[in-house]
Amino acid sequence: MGDERNWVLANELCQRIDSIGTRSARAATAELAADLDAIRRIALANGITPALPVVHALEAALAVGQRGPMIADGLSLLRDAVRCGRDDARTGAAFAAACAIRLAG
Repeated sequence: MGDERNWVLANELCQRIDSIGTRSARAATAELAADLDAIRRIALANGITPALPVVHALEAALAVGQRGPMIADGLSLLRDAVRCGRDDARTGAAFAAACAIRLAG
């Protein structure tokens, strides 16, 4: 995938993430989970693997009723994962570890 396409895709995903953030306080959990699932599918299809553990952690946090700062922090981490430009196992592990620390609750 070319750099321009990467930039366009990352921007699209970040717009989706921002939309979730804007609606996270009032939207139904199922709606937010569906939006996160769409991000997961796009990321997986395009090799943006560092985003996958972050999406999983956010879904788990939403499932137990988390909202507010914890979700906002997770969405920030998801933006970082989308924009990092790497897809190796070490990067994925680093984002998974960050989730374990930042989204533990």
